Amino acid sequence: MPAPKKLAFIHTSHVLIPLFTDLAARYLPGVETFHMSDDSLIKNTIRAGHLTENTTRRVAGMVDLAREGGADLVLVTCSSIGKAVELAAETRDYPVLRIDIAMAESAVNSFAPGQPGKLGVAATLSTTLDPTVELMRATATRLGRDLTIVPRLAEGAFEAVLAGDTARHDELLLGVLATLRSEVDVVVLAQASMARVAALLPADGAPILSSPERAVQRAAEILAQT
Repeated sequence: MPAPKKLAFIHTSHVLIPLFTDLAARYLPGVETFHMSDDSLIKNTIRAGHLTENTTRRVAGMVDLAREGGADLVLVTCSSIGKAVELAAETRDYPVLRIDIAMAESAVNSFAPGQPGKLGVAATLSTTLDPTVELMRATATRLGRDLTIVPRLAEGAFEAVLAGDTARHDELLLGVLATLRSEVDVVVLAQASMARVAALLPADGAPILSSPERAVQRAAEILAQT
């Protein structure tokens, strides 16, 4: 009997582990999963204000450790280090998946070719907003869509959650999402943790896309083909 496929999740916050455990149970039956977490990757990125060479090397190192742990596929769940994930994927002979690739493609493909549109990107961290905007622009170009990207930062929300004020975080983010939704055709969430708050908004209005579920579905597709 062949050994089951194995998927490794790499996180920069342990709080995402239950979310991805649930998604794996839903979309990856029969696949073994394990989690690796290092919050210094995101803390150092925030402190520097950008993704550094050192963090890029360390992400690649964690990807290699996941492979040594038996992973057939590695899924990195932090958008702020997305470029490091792409660089690691380019030089590995096994699949390494950036969390927001599937979301970006879904968002861009919701616009018909030749149809101009506005795509909003919401975040609570500038170090996540900037790489997500870059990804959306690159994806739109690759898929041949003429889109205007509208970035929006929920000022103070991240600081509020760090201080333990979840209610204030949610209030600030909900306000930004509600306004952005009225200005664009589709909204994407730059951070996996924002999906919980977006679910509190009314169903009507511009669709809001998040990355976790789509990423795990993409992982299932890739594993089914290997």
